[in-house]
This record gives sequence, structure tokens and C-alpha cells, in this order.
Amino acid sequence: MPRFAANLGYLYTDRPLLQRIDAAAASGFKAVELQFPYDVPPAHVKAALECNKIAVLGLNTPTGEREGEFGLAALPGREKDWQALFVRALDYITEIGGSAIHCLAGKVPPEQRPAAERVFIENLKAAADLAAAKNITLLIEPINPRDRPSYFLSHVEHAADIIAKAGRANIKIQFDFYHVQIVGGDLITRLEKYLPVVGHLQCAAVPVRHEPDGGEINYPFVFAEVDRLGYEGWIGCEYRPRGKTEAGLGWGARYGLKTAS
Repeated sequence: MPRFAANLGYLYTDRPLLQRIDAAAASGFKAVELQFPYDVPPAHVKAALECNKIAVLGLNTPTGEREGEFGLAALPGREKDWQALFVRALDYITEIGGSAIHCLAGKVPPEQRPAAERVFIENLKAAADLAAAKNITLLIEPINPRDRPSYFLSHVEHAADIIAKAGRANIKIQFDFYHVQIVGGDLITRLEKYLPVVGHLQCAAVPVRHEPDGGEINYPFVFAEVDRLGYEGWIGCEYRPRGKTEAGLGWGARYGLKTAS
């Protein structure tokens, strides 16, 4: 049976972060993933996780200090800034007991993309070596250009190629069915092909990014296929609830999640 993690950047957002951890545990989630928890001291997050006996998976690297930035890992000329952001993320995830860092590549204009690819690979290699010493996996995620115009990475195939060129075993793909469906579809065939380099899955309905209970993707079938393929990790629930998070968890009743009004 698939295992689901609550993405606390999207779910339970009507309350502060530490209360989101409480709410996720009360709903039956056994794991959470974070996005940008940096305003909350890591010791407080760790205490909330331990109190609820809930696992934490990963977080995102900070977006950057400049207006409109969404990561720096692939930005030429920003290598030192990226290194500082990555070390901040690595220190945080290590202190709270997590296992992964999603490395935000950043937005890159077309003319800079060849240079950006070289920068991205070199930055990932150095970061992966630091992370390996602490048993941390790095994730890179193809994000659809409709939601995130100019983002450097949008195709699963490109992500797999980057990983092959970086040559580090602890760099994996964050395979979000929502983004993959928008960019190219053919979800199961592509998941099966790239499963050896997939480190994490995420889900949301297409095109509206609500609960995974309607729209273009037949999620009961997809989740059954995930089981068939032998995926043993978590599926992050990175969707925007239609209303109160607890009220929209009916889709997950068969997987042990609890609804509430």
C-alpha cells in the first residue's frame, strides 16, 4: 500500500508550522515534508516531530535573496550564494532528522541555459559530496513551465541526464505526477523507465492542483501501479486543498487517512 506524506507548505496552511505537524499526525499521516521552514528554529520542529512520532522527509533549499528568485543551483555567477543556501539547508535538515533536500535550480533565460547546465552539474556534485557524509539525498524536480516560467528543469528526461552527468548516487529525481502530467503525460511508462533514479513521488490533481480525486489523472490506478512497480518510498501530498485540509482527505481513507469537518 502506498505511503503518503503531508506537504506542510500546502496542507494545513491555516495554522503555524508546528501546529501543522500536530494536524498532520491527527489526520493519520506518518510523515511530513517541508518547503521553507527556516523561520522556525530547527529544535522546535524536531520537538514537534518527536512529540507526534512522525517522520520528516525533506525540505527545499531557500529561494534566494533577490526578488522573484526560485533557487540558485543552476545560476551562472551565483555559485557562492548557492553554496551558502545549500549549507543552510543541509544544517537544518540534519538537525531535524530528515533525509532529503530538494535543490531548487532557479529561473534561467534561454541564452544562459548551456552555461547553466554546467553550473548545475558542478554545484550538484559538490553538494552531493557534502550531503553523502550526512546520509542525505539530493532531489531535483522537473517543474512545469506553466506554473514556473523559465525554471531551468521541466522534463524528467533532462533531470535523468543531469543525474547521469553528475555521477553521484545520492542525487535523485523528485517525480511529481502533477508536473509530469502537464509537461508530457504517459505517467506510468515514464515512472517505470526512470524509477531507478526516482527518490521521491508527489501528487496533485491536474489541472487544478487540488486533492488527487479528480481531473486528468486516475490516481487510484496510478497508486496501484506505484505498488506494482515496487516503489518503497513516500508520496508527498503537494496539493492545494479546496477548503479545510481535513475535510478533503476522503480520497485517502483507503490508505489510512482520516477526514474531519
